[in-house]
Amino acid sequence: MTAQGFWQDVDRHVVRYGGTFTPEIIARAEGSFVYTEDGRRILDFTSGQMSAILGHAHPEIVATVQRQVASLDHLFSGMLSRPVVDLSRRLAESLSEAGAGSLTKTLLLTTGAEANEAAVRMAKLVTGGHEIVSFARSWHGMTQAAAAATYSSGRKGYGPASPGNFAIPTPNEYRPDFALPDGSLDWRRQLDFAFELVDAQSVGSLAACIVEPILSSGGVIEPPPGYFAALHAKCRERGMLLILDEAQTGLCRTGTWYAFQRDGIVPDILTLSKTLGAGLPLAAVVTSAAIEEAAHERGFLFYTTHVSDPLPAAVGNTVLDILRRDAFDQRAQKLGDHLRRGLLELRDRHEVVGDVRGRGLLQGIELVLDRATKEGADTLGAAVTRRCFELGLHLNVVQLPRMGGIFRIAPALTSTEEELSLGLAMLDEALSSVEP
Repeated sequence: MTAQGFWQDVDRHVVRYGGTFTPEIIARAEGSFVYTEDGRRILDFTSGQMSAILGHAHPEIVATVQRQVASLDHLFSGMLSRPVVDLSRRLAESLSEAGAGSLTKTLLLTTGAEANEAAVRMAKLVTGGHEIVSFARSWHGMTQAAAAATYSSGRKGYGPASPGNFAIPTPNEYRPDFALPDGSLDWRRQLDFAFELVDAQSVGSLAACIVEPILSSGGVIEPPPGYFAALHAKCRERGMLLILDEAQTGLCRTGTWYAFQRDGIVPDILTLSKTLGAGLPLAAVVTSAAIEEAAHERGFLFYTTHVSDPLPAAVGNTVLDILRRDAFDQRAQKLGDHLRRGLLELRDRHEVVGDVRGRGLLQGIELVLDRATKEGADTLGAAVTRRCFELGLHLNVVQLPRMGGIFRIAPALTSTEEELSLGLAMLDEALSSVEP
């Protein structure tokens, strides 16, 4: 089929599900690059959908898939296999080393949305409440409870969301809504105000707060140190569980095994996905024995077709093998420092770069039309994205209203400094070519 025929089939047969499709046919991928059907090489600065942390077609992942699919791929959902139990134990061990030894019980699923769905369902059952709190720029998925806790986009036109969902202000240090005399974010006052509003709206049935340690789709926003400990205390005061969604931040991407380690807290429930499967559909809900016991006693039900599937679990075990053997937490920290230095140099050279933020190999830049007013630059962001792709760099602009000038940069942990420098050089050229 010709390329023209391919795109005609897209127009005729493919449902559009958000944004626009990349305008080239992708034929294969390897390491930090994807390759188009006509042979063009494109540096992937998003590691797929922020998931391929070991790069594309990692030989050990390929070998695991080939071996496992030939022996045990899928089972009746009530059956268990060694890869599933091994991965559950090893996640508990990694969390114990990260200071979260209470998180010992794991449920293996497929996607981040599904994991968040299960976590919210568990929290409601255990607490007896139904009200859920999340950030106003959150993204937790497109299924019912996950979508109801998602506020950055996708809420209009679908009818009522689940009742009892409340949004609280996102602590954005670049754009503070509550400010101290020096202009910095007064996050303590903001958090107090947020829960005054929650308390005013609640019918007395608060169940959980679900948040990301770094809001990725919301604009690569990292709450300041101390915020999550204070948020956890707010939850405790109200009998709520704290759910941390580490779909993108978990498993070494931010320079530690889990992003919550920076804050010295332990969530009641942790959700993982994306990075756990290194590009394959694998997710996890991890909680304490006490919460799991309470949920089980109340009849917790999350029986799905692909719960506890052995094939993705085997891949998850290989991911943990590689991350531990090659000390990828340290590697992500080192590469993240290199990436950040390069992004800060871009900010020094280009007036349109207003902010650089993030941690490890999850970082972002925000483009502005004016640094003083911080006026957003959605149109400029789209132009930079197009020019980057022409140069051979896939860079993900946040495709949400009023956030089109924010780029998410999440290269594979297997990237080299040379590959990061190549991407920075292409971004530099793109900014120069479109700058007003």
